[in-house]
Amino acid sequence: MSGPRHACAPDHGRGLPSHTAVVLAAAATLTGARVGTWVYAAPVRPAYITAWEAHSLSVVTDGRFEMGIGTGRPGIADQLRRLGLPDVPAGQRAELVRQVITTLRELDGDERHTPVAMAVGGPKAHAVASELADIVNFVMPHIETRTQTAQRVRAFDNRHGLELSLHVPVIGDAVAPFMAGPDTDIEAVRAADSVSYLPSDPGAAKEEILRRREEMGFTYFVFGASVAGALGPVVAELAGQETAGKSLWMRCQSWAMAVRMFRRAARAAGGIAAMAPTRAASPRYASS
Repeated sequence: MSGPRHACAPDHGRGLPSHTAVVLAAAATLTGARVGTWVYAAPVRPAYITAWEAHSLSVVTDGRFEMGIGTGRPGIADQLRRLGLPDVPAGQRAELVRQVITTLRELDGDERHTPVAMAVGGPKAHAVASELADIVNFVMPHIETRTQTAQRVRAFDNRHGLELSLHVPVIGDAVAPFMAGPDTDIEAVRAADSVSYLPSDPGAAKEEILRRREEMGFTYFVFGASVAGALGPVVAELAGQETAGKSLWMRCQSWAMAVRMFRRAARAAGGIAAMAPTRAASPRYASS
C-alpha cells in the first residue's frame, strides 16, 4: 500500500465542518485507515461531551479513532468569546484536558483503549501528557532550532515510553493550511534548521525523517494533505518500518482534502497507507 493511512481534522471552528462529521466521513470512505482529531480544543466543550464523542467515535469506527487534544490554539480566548463561552484562564486549561482523558478512560472501560495524542506546551500540559497520554506532540515556534527541539525532547518526562509526534507544517515551499499561518516565513524556518520543515524531494525527506527518528526519537509525523502526493514515495518506503520496537508512520491533516487525497492514493496504489503514529511495544497500544 502507498500513501497516507491516517486522516485527521483540525478544530478550527470557522469555515470547516465539525470533527464528528469529518471523522465519520473519512472512516466510511477510507476503509481500513485510522482517523482522528488534530486536535480538540479542550476549553470549547464540556469535558464529558468531548470524552463521550471520542469514545463513541472509537466504538463506531471499530477502534480506528484516535483522539488528539490540547489546551487550544493561540487566540483561544477570542474563539471562546465568539462562541459565547466563558474564558478559561491559561493556567487552568491543562486541567480540562486531564478531565477529558480521565472521563474517556472511564467510558472506554476495560475492553477498549482509545489512543490519546496530546499537544503540549507549558509544564502543566507536559505533566498531564506524561501521566495520561499515549502520544505527545510538542507545541513550539516554527523557527525553533533543531538543538532547542532536542533539548525540549530530553526535558520531557517520558518514563512511560510515549510516542513522540512531530507537527511539520512546511514542506518545500508550501505551508499547510491550518498548521501554520499564511505569513509563515519559510526562509526563516529553513535558516533555523527547524524540524517544522521537510524538503519536498522524496529522497531528502526520507533521510531527514530517519535522522529525526534516530537523533530525537520522533516516529510519528503530521503533515498537510496538500503534500500527501509529494511525500507518497517516502511513505510507501518507510511506513511501518520498525526500529527498537517502534514503527514509523505518517499522519495527514485536513478534512475533505484528506479524503480526496486518500482516495486518489488508494486508486493509484490499490490501497491506503501513510506515515502516522508509531505503535510502541507497550500494553497501552494493545487494543489499537
